[in-house]
Amino acid sequence: MKIKDKVALITGGAARVGKAITLMLAEAGAHVAINYNSSAAAARETTAEAHALGVDAFCIQGDVSDLEAVQRMADATLERFGGVDIIINNASLFGQTTLPTTDFDAWRHITRISIDGPFYIINLLLPSMLARGGGAIVNVVDLSAWQPWHNFTAHAVGKAGMLALTRQLALELAPSIRVNAVAPGPVLPPDNHPPERVERAANRTLLKRWGSPADVTAAVRYLIEADFVTGSVLVVDGGEQLV
Repeated sequence: MKIKDKVALITGGAARVGKAITLMLAEAGAHVAINYNSSAAAARETTAEAHALGVDAFCIQGDVSDLEAVQRMADATLERFGGVDIIINNASLFGQTTLPTTDFDAWRHITRISIDGPFYIINLLLPSMLARGGGAIVNVVDLSAWQPWHNFTAHAVGKAGMLALTRQLALELAPSIRVNAVAPGPVLPPDNHPPERVERAANRTLLKRWGSPADVTAAVRYLIEADFVTGSVLVVDGGEQLV
């Protein structure tokens, strides 16, 4: 698929790696709908940066775990652009889950963002994608889909569910729509990471360094443009999975 003049919806597309994906698509000529939940200022800034690249862009607030919010987001996107060609399911909540727990709301919220959210979005926008001749979907998972992480049970289950959803939808939606996933490793440390934690993360990779958001955006672009790739996951982790 050629990206130029296509319409893309990016969940969690206002900040960090999501922002990098949004701006990569805008630079490639796609018009972008930028979903955010709480990052309003970042969303406005990202929208302005996308506009400056010469494409149409707008941002819309919505918790993707909430079906009514997703319906509003889909309606606004369809009203603005008439349909979508590309969906990037990037929204995530990196929340801890200790066991045993009595906080079942946290469990449900984290898993719904990763599993229910992408399903809601794809289900609601699928008719418009089919009407436009097909499309490409990229889901953003991480290494917790394969490897258990202490105190991140809900997050890991959510990402594993998203990976299973990727493969299932690749089967269900072929041949018109391709569905793939990208699994970033250490590409952008949190602002509050002390230097020693940054160094430890680098040493857990075969390449002994951090990657960058550009490594992820290159992988996402490949998965959008590679017309003979579906049901696959591209790991972008510097070899961390093998350590």
